Amino acid sequence: MSKRQSAETRKSRKSRTAQFQESYDILLERLVAAREKAGLTQHEVSATMGRSPNFITKCESGDRSIDVMELFELAMIYEKPVNHFFATKG
Repeated sequence: MSKRQSAETRKSRKSRTAQFQESYDILLERLVAAREKAGLTQHEVSATMGRSPNFITKCESGDRSIDVMELFELAMIYEKPVNHFFATKG
């Protein structure tokens, strides 16, 4: 299932403080890109984490918030430093 979602679909659907919305959307985009670069499916990542098959689907779409410890685990799975997923000021 390599159907690509538009950036608009990936935006978080939960209401968040406007001040952080853009940063959270960037985090979601970078999580998707890291997973795809690692050559993993959403179901494979969910299984690796011992979660339900749709866990990563909900996280990447913004239907579910990502806990800080889950972010650490995803960073390890994708072999990326945690700060890779955050927007930097520049």
